[in-house]
Amino acid sequence: MRSVIRFLNAKNKKPAEIHRQLCDVYGEHAMSTSIVRRWVRLFNERHENVQGDLRSGRPSVVNEDVVRTVQEKIRENRRFTITPLSLHFPQISLSLLHEIVSDKLKFRKLCARWVPKMLTEEHKLKRQVSMLDFLTRYSEEGENFLSRVVTGNETCVLHEAPKSKQQSMECRHTSSPTKTKFKQTTLARKIMCTMFWDRKGVLLVGFLPEGFTISAGIYCDTLQKLRRAIQNKRRGMLSQGVVIIHANTRPHTATQNLITTVGWEQFDDPPRQPRLSAN
Repeated sequence: MRSVIRFLNAKNKKPAEIHRQLCDVYGEHAMSTSIVRRWVRLFNERHENVQGDLRSGRPSVVNEDVVRTVQEKIRENRRFTITPLSLHFPQISLSLLHEIVSDKLKFRKLCARWVPKMLTEEHKLKRQVSMLDFLTRYSEEGENFLSRVVTGNETCVLHEAPKSKQQSMECRHTSSPTKTKFKQTTLARKIMCTMFWDRKGVLLVGFLPEGFTISAGIYCDTLQKLRRAIQNKRRGMLSQGVVIIHANTRPHTATQNLITTVGWEQFDDPPRQPRLSAN
């Protein structure tokens, strides 16, 4: 608009006419009459620059050194907040410090991501060797290898699962008496459940009496039941050879002699390995 004022003033237009033309084009965003007159007077006094004159003001305290110092303080303590951080920079306001952290340095407060297990280098190496062995067997034997794999796991289940409020809903009139339901704890009466399956489906589901846990003797009996289940549900699988994958807990490793006796092949299961049975 200042350039337009300078152009129209050079054509000897009056300030009122210049202001009218500015209002026709820019509407409510146009300059006021007094400002138009002031710029006309400046241009008549041989003022060539259409930009406003530089004005003195408070110098900015934010520079590259300050930004770098803020970044170093943040890296010393990643759990910072703006208020304690401002104690190290009294010359900077809280709003300006927040702008430096979020806009200039691009820092964001993020929570740590939960992972199931902490893996050491030894765990990672064993997992890599196990997976390479599995992929090698699959590339050599193909689908026949997957058809021989049997896996299983144990878990605690509720002896009697309590019904939720949604499950106890019934259709009643508003005038009907309110039905009550006692609150039950989900931690009471848990029992151990053992399950085995292959790629075709579940082979065996077994439950232990309340208060019993898996031991070497109990697990040997479970493997004998699993052998009979495979014989009944998967004809010819025992003759092809069973590849069993289970956890490397003490009751499982104690059954190595039984697994060798029945002619099964036990696939290596590294510690803290996300097994097929866990998926």
